[in-house]
Amino acid sequence: MTWAVASAPVGGAEAEGILLAYYADIVGRYYRRAATRDEVRAAMAAEPSAGLTPPEGRFLLGRYDGEVAGCVGVRLLEPGMGELARVYVRPELRGTGGGAALLGAAEAAARELGATVLRLDTRADLVEARALYAAHGYQEIPAYHDGPYADHFFEKTLR
Repeated sequence: MTWAVASAPVGGAEAEGILLAYYADIVGRYYRRAATRDEVRAAMAAEPSAGLTPPEGRFLLGRYDGEVAGCVGVRLLEPGMGELARVYVRPELRGTGGGAALLGAAEAAARELGATVLRLDTRADLVEARALYAAHGYQEIPAYHDGPYADHFFEKTLR
């Protein structure tokens, strides 16, 4: 079984399904209980994914053995500076190489957008995400925004 990652419309049915799973996971972890449908929808509305569309962004779906199992988005913050968003692998498939496959594809997409540096933010409770970024060359940096759900900030120079 292998991972394949490709661009997809962020407004498509497959994207909506994986984004619902992503938000259910991060909202539930934030509240330390299962997230309600209303909480998930509110989080999706508060942090829309519309910026992950061409020409300034891309949304990518990760498939494991042909089934949608993860996602990642990338967008330009400014010329040369990109940002990762919506990095997600279904919990039952973590540890199968999906995170690395998604990061590699997102970095390639960021280069195509003209980014030479890629940034991201994450929360303290997303321990496995922080480990993934560190393992793939992302360095912790000072905060580059003051969003309420960001505890750690990372950056990587793309080569």
